[in-house]
Amino acid sequence: QVQLVESGGGLVQPGGSLRLSCAASRSISSPNTMGWYRQAPGKQRELVAIITSGGSTNYADSVKGRFTISRDNAKNTVYLQMNSLKPEDTAVYSCKLAYGWRDYWGQGTQVTVSS
Repeated sequence: QVQLVESGGGLVQPGGSLRLSCAASRSISSPNTMGWYRQAPGKQRELVAIITSGGSTNYADSVKGRFTISRDNAKNTVYLQMNSLKPEDTAVYSCKLAYGWRDYWGQGTQVTVSS
């Protein structure tokens, strides 16, 4: 079993920045993929960004150029740096680990972008 714990959410003004972190409870062997997803009220969950254990990344079009995903394999942690935040980025952000035949999810962290 692997537990994922997210942190870093909160309230920020439009144009501001936040960094989310997601720490796994133990080391994860390769290959694996970690990613961030978000779900706004009344909407389906959507992919934000993913990163493989080899460092390849992929982003939703809506966040390209504003968000950066990275990982520290030594710390079993994935990060999401979010810049130039917009009100439409408001959502619960959840971390996912795809490893072996299973997907593991964190509990989610709220990000609210509002003046």
